[in-house]
Amino acid sequence: MLGINIKEEAGCIKCITDKITPAEIHLDFPSVGATENIMLVTALADGITVIKNAAMEPEIVDLQNMLNKMGAKIKGAGSSEIIITGVKRLKDVSYNIMPDRIEAGTLLCAVAETGGKLKLNKVIPEHLTPVLHKLEECGCFIETNKDSIILEAPKRLKNIEIKTLPYPGFPTDMQSVFASALTIAKGTSLIIENIFENRYKYVNELRKMGAKITVEGKICVIKGTRRLYGTNVDAADLRGGASLVLAGLVAKGKTTVNNAKYILRGYENLDTKLRSLGAIIELKDI
Repeated sequence: MLGINIKEEAGCIKCITDKITPAEIHLDFPSVGATENIMLVTALADGITVIKNAAMEPEIVDLQNMLNKMGAKIKGAGSSEIIITGVKRLKDVSYNIMPDRIEAGTLLCAVAETGGKLKLNKVIPEHLTPVLHKLEECGCFIETNKDSIILEAPKRLKNIEIKTLPYPGFPTDMQSVFASALTIAKGTSLIIENIFENRYKYVNELRKMGAKITVEGKICVIKGTRRLYGTNVDAADLRGGASLVLAGLVAKGKTTVNNAKYILRGYENLDTKLRSLGAIIELKDI
């Protein structure tokens, strides 16, 4: 549609074009990656590109702000329609990216799962609204300020139901982290994954630790148990790996999470941050 020839060869994707052709693109699903890549590709195209049913995540707005600072002409980010008017060139800039809302949510869940208390600074609470609502449903006390969040966890979390949805719904990147916390919650919790297939790779590893979880299609049922047990588990992806780290924080004994390279793709100095909260955790050389 944009005049780009795409081929897959030897496990690589090759994109070839003489000229990018502006177009009106209607996404079947509001994909973050698709929206971002169209913005990047067409920022220098000769003409106007319109993205319909665009993803509305805060990261899309942040990308628009950075590109516009570089000289791009983009408007509409944060809504379902984004208009990109191509420019001849972009310039070098210095830009501070937004706080990582998924990292923030992961730290909040770590404290909720371990029954602790936390003040998290340098965050944008509005970006975490669905996550904070679910933590409150679990029984956590939440207080938000302009750029900070205070969380105080109960002695034991309550069971809840989660349905992942495109922003501003509950983020799919947080479902595995919540699943970890819900393994020791009271009652039976339900997670429905509506965004990605095959996003329950972490479940078998949590079962090794004593979690009572069943999966059928996109539905995950978690029966809370009072205790998890440390063992050797394998991270298969970024967020699933994070869920295993959190489970290890409350498990009896020692937990070793292998394939930490997946986790480190999305969390900077996670071990250091968790140690600052009182965790006994060590990152070995990989």
